[in-house]
Amino acid sequence: MHAAPLPDPAETRDNATFEALLRALSRPGQVHGLPRPGLLPAALALVDLECAVFTDDPALAPALAGTGARLAEAAVADYLFLSGNPLAAAGSAPVGSALHPENGATLLIATGLSGGPALRLTGPGIDGSIRIAPALNPALWSLREARAAYPLGFELFLVEGAQAIGLPRSTRIEVL
Repeated sequence: MHAAPLPDPAETRDNATFEALLRALSRPGQVHGLPRPGLLPAALALVDLECAVFTDDPALAPALAGTGARLAEAAVADYLFLSGNPLAAAGSAPVGSALHPENGATLLIATGLSGGPALRLTGPGIDGSIRIAPALNPALWSLREARAAYPLGFELFLVEGAQAIGLPRSTRIEVL
């Protein structure tokens, strides 16, 4: 009989973060707790040697490079970690193609989960509709709609401290 190695504390933490992010995507608009705050724990859970990553945060770039992922421009990145104004990067993020919609990027944005314009979310994983008000420029939602005709698009995670909201490309977002 073969014994499986026990995960070390870093693997346990990364697995818990990954599972929390998956739950956030499966229940769009609901706030989900993360084991640790910030974008870095999410990066450690999501990226590996095969990923291209972009960040607008100079402090995060060395940590992302330390994962083995290659730093890239937003237009070719698999994952974008954004802490500034996400509009420029979201405007060039990959949305996939008709043959390969899975090549759309995943954007993780550090932002307040409240205090912005009200949004109504509908779609898979949402019972009826749900309202959120992340502290983001409403132009982001117009840009997302203009660039993403489902199944094309990108996944979004909004992260504030140790909380995250997931917004898959299948979620319809209406600015109220």
